[in-house]
Amino acid sequence: MRHLRTQRGEHEVDFIVTGVDGGVVAIEVKLSATVEATELRHLHWLRDRIGGQLLDAVVVTTGREAYRRDDGIAVVPAALLGP
Repeated sequence: MRHLRTQRGEHEVDFIVTGVDGGVVAIEVKLSATVEATELRHLHWLRDRIGGQLLDAVVVTTGREAYRRDDGIAVVPAALLGP
């Protein structure tokens, strides 16, 4: 697990989890209950850069419901991640 930030800081992803096969799960954390499309631009950028190597993209929120957006990004409340 690591953090991704481009050299000039144009793009940043909070957590990058890389499997032994090179597959990537990208995770953003937002301290809000809702997610605006503009807040996910870095996940979209990463998907464009690595294509099928990106196995999933997730945004963790303070919301109450988990769902998958039309663009394929999973929205998961932090409360669902543990007890």
